[in-house]
Amino acid sequence: MILNKKVSYKRPRNLLVLFELMALLLLFVHDKENIDKFTMISAVSLIFIIYISNFILLRVSTGDNYIFLIVTMLISIGVIMIYRIDSTLGMKQVIWAGIGIIIFFTTYLLVKKIKGWENWTKIYAILSIGLFVITLLLGTRKKGSINWIQLGRFSFQPTEIIKILTIFLISAYYTNYEKYKEKKYGPYYLMSIIYVFIVFLFLQRDLGAVLIFYAIFLALQFIYEENRKLLWYNMLFFIISGVAGFFLFDHVRIRFEIWMDPWKYIDNKGYQITQSLFAIATGGFFGTGIGLGHPDFIPEVHTDFIFSAICEEMGIFTGIGIIMLFLILVYRGFKIAISQRNKFFRIVALGISILFGIQSFIIFGGVLNMIPLTGITIPFVSYGGSSMISSFIALGILQVASEDLDVGEKRYGERA
Repeated sequence: MILNKKVSYKRPRNLLVLFELMALLLLFVHDKENIDKFTMISAVSLIFIIYISNFILLRVSTGDNYIFLIVTMLISIGVIMIYRIDSTLGMKQVIWAGIGIIIFFTTYLLVKKIKGWENWTKIYAILSIGLFVITLLLGTRKKGSINWIQLGRFSFQPTEIIKILTIFLISAYYTNYEKYKEKKYGPYYLMSIIYVFIVFLFLQRDLGAVLIFYAIFLALQFIYEENRKLLWYNMLFFIISGVAGFFLFDHVRIRFEIWMDPWKYIDNKGYQITQSLFAIATGGFFGTGIGLGHPDFIPEVHTDFIFSAICEEMGIFTGIGIIMLFLILVYRGFKIAISQRNKFFRIVALGISILFGIQSFIIFGGVLNMIPLTGITIPFVSYGGSSMISSFIALGILQVASEDLDVGEKRYGERA
């Protein structure tokens, strides 16, 4: 076993239930006139699903179960805040959380059972390109980007799945790095595919995703690439891409202008970010209390600006707590990667940890006006089905990576 099994998960699990009960009680006291049987059943179901799933995971996995505990804490805060903002969306988020947890266990079992993930580099590339083409042909435009597929009443972002496929692609490439080095132009295979992805993202005008893809690629390349010239080339292209995005796309230029001086545009295009800053400042350290703030003044508060709403009503200390939870999640992800002896899953664990880290940093920085806004959601906290499901898929894979894979060592091949 890689990580220490002799740790007690009982106390944090019970504390999580206590937190959920207290938060829901406050919520129901505030909104007691609109509480019905369905809402009560949904609240009890949320607590039960989270508690029982933590309990089951402890029985089936020998890996790091703290990562799931951290995530369920983030989900609890997110669902409570979303319900406070819009009860209908809150109910939907409970359903998405339930589906996400089922998908987490399904992913965990499938990834653990199926062998040979490191041998499917071409499949990851073809699937990703296929999803990009489908998005361009059938996608709908939202907030300036073509990154949604509408299927009846439901919509999803294929980019969420492509991010995971890209991590698998990079991991498979560097697991078989010695083989690719021997081929003519072999060291450029991965770089070429990643730049095809970047071109597709530019065509979709999804520059927030470009930032995430570049960050994952450059970080893993920095660790595993022997040809350091390639790393410098990619960093140069990254800068060029950023400058090109600024001059080519109006919505990028507008977001940059808002970032430089949001107060100049407070009545129109800077309204969202200024309201976000007002909300965070109003909440102070301990918050106004659930239901006593005005997060509804912020447009799209349930997705991009959920962090501002949490800071307003639960306080900056809760906001710092959320940031700390992500830091611990990323730290444990790195720890899993360092401890894992299977090279493929070691790189996958690193990639997923970087994904969680960079995505949360981008949105925290955006709502605090430290960096330009990108329209990215906070994993496990913001409202959204496709984000929730893809994050749980990534977490399920990380759970497998946290286990000792010595049993399959001969099949997986390399040992560090």
